[in-house]
Amino acid sequence: MCTGKCSHCIAVSLYPSVLISIACNILLFFPSWDNKYAKDGNLTVEVKYMGGVLGGGILVLITALYINLIGAKGCCGNRLWMLVSIFFALGGAAGGMYSFIVAFLGLKNGPFCKNAGTWSTPFIDSNWTYLIDSQSWEKCTEPPNVVRFNAGLFMTLMVISSLQVLLCAIQVINGLLGCLCGTCSRKEEV
Repeated sequence: MCTGKCSHCIAVSLYPSVLISIACNILLFFPSWDNKYAKDGNLTVEVKYMGGVLGGGILVLITALYINLIGAKGCCGNRLWMLVSIFFALGGAAGGMYSFIVAFLGLKNGPFCKNAGTWSTPFIDSNWTYLIDSQSWEKCTEPPNVVRFNAGLFMTLMVISSLQVLLCAIQVINGLLGCLCGTCSRKEEV
C-alpha cells in the first residue's frame, strides 16, 4: 500500500474518534442530564481538565487534518511532507495520551458527588473496587446514577484515546517509511 493512501486511511479513521472523544467530554459536564451541577461547580475534577476536548479532540483533529492532506490524492510525492507528518502524528499521540491519562484518573478517583450531605469524592481511596461493587454506588446520593454515568464515559474515552494513540503510532511508522524509502508515485499511462 502506498504511504499516501495509508495516511489517508489513518486520517479517515481518526475523524470519528475525535467526534466521540469531544462528545464524551461534553456529556461529562451534565451528570444525570442536568446542567445544575456544572453551574454549581459540582463536577469531577478530571472533567474540567477536558482531556476529551483538548487532547483527544483538538490535537488529534489537527493531526488528522494534516495527515489527510498529505494522503488526499492517494500517493504523496514529497518526502518532506511525510517527515512533517511524523511530528504531527507524535502531537496527536500526545493528545491521545493526555485524554487517556485524564480518563484513567477520572475512573480511578471516582465521581465527585454528594455523600452523607457533603460534596466529596468518596471512592478516591477505593483502589478501583468501587467499580465492581455496585452496592457502594449508593454512597453517591446526588447526582443520581453518577457512578455509572462517569464510569461509562471515562471508559469510552480510554478506549477511544488508546485507538487514537495506536493510529498515530502507525502514522509515525508510515511517515518514517515514506520519508526514508520514498513514496509511491505511479506515472499515468496515456
